[in-house]
Amino acid sequence: MTVRITASDVIGVEVLPHIIADLRDAHPELVVELVLTDRMQDLLRREADIAVRMARPRQELLVARRVGQIELGLYAHHRFLARHGTPSSMADVARHALIGFDQPTLFVRGAGKPLRSWRRESFAMRTDNNLAQLALIPAGAGIGVCQAAIARRDDALVRLFPRQFSLPLDTWITMHEDLRNSPRCRVAFDALVTGLQQDVR
Repeated sequence: MTVRITASDVIGVEVLPHIIADLRDAHPELVVELVLTDRMQDLLRREADIAVRMARPRQELLVARRVGQIELGLYAHHRFLARHGTPSSMADVARHALIGFDQPTLFVRGAGKPLRSWRRESFAMRTDNNLAQLALIPAGAGIGVCQAAIARRDDALVRLFPRQFSLPLDTWITMHEDLRNSPRCRVAFDALVTGLQQDVR
């Protein structure tokens, strides 16, 4: 029995492994295919069985369950702040080394609205690979955006201006309605819902 799950690279690397490990412990006969991409896999065309998405699905014929919100915030490693100083205001953030994207996406354009300085020209380090951005923050390279739940695992990461910059992302588990009664998809869907609900608390 195989189930194909798609998610973003950060979710797939930082959040899903323990959920999938528990799922496989409970159902060792289940083969899990993990497709990590920011591109929306088309569930109607069966490019994947189940998707973890940061937006409410708009297609009909999909079963969707909202599991909560994943919060994004601004973070820096304490070593970086010790060397370069802590920004005194949101405006001061732009005078520090920022970690960000190379090519803006629709998500990036929307996410950047709370932070006017969050544009390509302001970044000292640019990459469209989310895992690379995430790795640069604990390395002490600069200030970047990180999921609050991931940042809490590292006591050396300091959150900056949580009241001024907090970006909550609705998180959904989705699959084609034809798979609702598939035992392999049902157990995987339920495991993702339970695991992600615990993670977003």
